[in-house]
Amino acid sequence: MGKYFGTDGFRGEANVDLTVEHAYRVGRFLGWYYGQKTPDERCRIVIGKDTRRSSYMFEYSLVAGLTASGSDVYLLHVTTTPSVSYVVRTEGFSCGIMISASHNPYYDNGIKVINEKGEKLEESVIMEIERYLDGELGQLPLARKDKIGRTVDFAAGRNRYIGYLISIATRSFKNMKVALDCSNGSASAIAKNVFDALGAETHVMNNDPNGLNINTDCGSTHIEHLQKFVLDRKCDLGFAYDGDADRCIAVDGNGQVVDGDRIMYICGKYMKEQGTLFNNTVVTTIMSNIGLYKAFDRDGIAYEKTAVGDKYVYENMASTGNCLGGEQSGHIIFSKHATTGDGILTSLKVMEVVLEKKETLAKLASEVEIYPQVLKNVRVKDKKEAQNDPAVQAEAAKVADSLGSDGRILLRQSGTEPVIRVMVEAPDMDACEKYVAQVIEVMKRQGHCV
Repeated sequence: MGKYFGTDGFRGEANVDLTVEHAYRVGRFLGWYYGQKTPDERCRIVIGKDTRRSSYMFEYSLVAGLTASGSDVYLLHVTTTPSVSYVVRTEGFSCGIMISASHNPYYDNGIKVINEKGEKLEESVIMEIERYLDGELGQLPLARKDKIGRTVDFAAGRNRYIGYLISIATRSFKNMKVALDCSNGSASAIAKNVFDALGAETHVMNNDPNGLNINTDCGSTHIEHLQKFVLDRKCDLGFAYDGDADRCIAVDGNGQVVDGDRIMYICGKYMKEQGTLFNNTVVTTIMSNIGLYKAFDRDGIAYEKTAVGDKYVYENMASTGNCLGGEQSGHIIFSKHATTGDGILTSLKVMEVVLEKKETLAKLASEVEIYPQVLKNVRVKDKKEAQNDPAVQAEAAKVADSLGSDGRILLRQSGTEPVIRVMVEAPDMDACEKYVAQVIEVMKRQGHCV
């Protein structure tokens, strides 16, 4: 990770951490950089945004920078991150930009850059953007006369993406009562259209964005509201998305949560049965629940573990050919159809399993026993020193020995804060709390805690 760009783009509070000047300069660099790669033709870059009030401000700033550097800019308007990825790789754009801070509150925003393959931008290019932001590259040339870029309304690109999602479904959703929580975000422009077109009886909540209510007490990070909604409306199942709709959490007809781990199991087992699970392997992160791995072991499904972040999941998939991967948080990647996590696509794939197997989501999810988990964030003076302290490591090893094969402990440094995350999974919550407390007490005794 760099000074400005983290694992999921340049993100922060609008006009505090991420300003219009930053956006303009990012646009200037990208327009110039990709223009150099296509000197004999006009550079074309596509932009999408979520529903935050500040998204318009950043869109205009990016457009000014891009066109000043000579690129033509195609505007998808309010759309999802995966739709930008889809449009980039199918319509021949030089790159794509998504303006979103994902599941963050409305006052944050972010800039995600997607390369010509529809993948997250290479680290080497991100480092060059950062050097330009810090003034290390000097002045970039301004386009002149007929070389100055222009903007093009490209709402048609979003409509093509909607058509693509509809084409993925294997069966009609007729007679299925489905609830959708659109988080007052990007899914508001797409999800209901897809489910309606496929014949579902669609019940929608948090589908009225006003620029200030995205992710506010709704969506995949506040799943309790969808749980109640599913029960109140007597729906067969429901899906909740985050602000830019690249993640999905499901709720079964009994109102129980089906998180990313259980979704990976349900889809992975089905794909194995269909002979479409390449390498018989699912790619997870180190934060997936031990119950998922025990279910995979029982059913003879292999798995790999990456660092936290769908970026790392996709890197593994791209290098190995593995076709299913994701995170507990609901970023699920189906590489046959997408190069990023796609919440709406994920909900369609879950629907496919439910309909093809003629089983309820509750029955499918019941095959995974999710172990109780406690995760505590410990603020420390130096996270590297705290994690590598021999006494802390010895205590963690002691906990791991006590848990054996019935649980696990994980110490992980936060990527953005001076924080060590201490996580324990065990057969009961009391054990989780006890073992987490033991490790934190050693950190305090060693003088690491703030």
